[in-house]
Amino acid sequence: MARITVTVDGVTYEEEVEPRLLLVHLLRDRLGKTGTPIGCDTSNCGACTVMLDGTSVKSCSVLAVQADGCDVLTIEGLAEGDRWHPLQRAFHEEHALQCGYCTPGMIMAALDLLRDDPDPSDEAIRHGLEGNLCRCTGYSNIVRAVRRGAQTMSGDAEAVRGR
Repeated sequence: MARITVTVDGVTYEEEVEPRLLLVHLLRDRLGKTGTPIGCDTSNCGACTVMLDGTSVKSCSVLAVQADGCDVLTIEGLAEGDRWHPLQRAFHEEHALQCGYCTPGMIMAALDLLRDDPDPSDEAIRHGLEGNLCRCTGYSNIVRAVRRGAQTMSGDAEAVRGR
């Protein structure tokens, strides 16, 4: 067993973990962050994407021990109380989800994209989200939602950082 300290959505946790425990299982099973779904366990779908020290990662491909000393932001940490993050609101307003399974990962990957490119073209949005799969929507509404979220976040440094 390894002892790790990780900050998730602003709360610091100290946990004893097996060295082979995946970050996604730590988040869901130990810390109750069930907004991060397990999609494929092979890093193909991107549903489990979270921010690890400000960069999007597929949490099924990161060991919990690799997150020792890191800051993790999940979809649940984006909202402030009842106030949704601009990307969450944009996905809702643009109907960018059907079953919703991929949505947390899409939003987290979009947040990372917008941090680096605050005014992306549709092509840049599609390229930035290419590691996240959706089997329901056809992606058009997702692209519109990311564009709308980018417009709303423009000039809001807190939103770009995920808060």
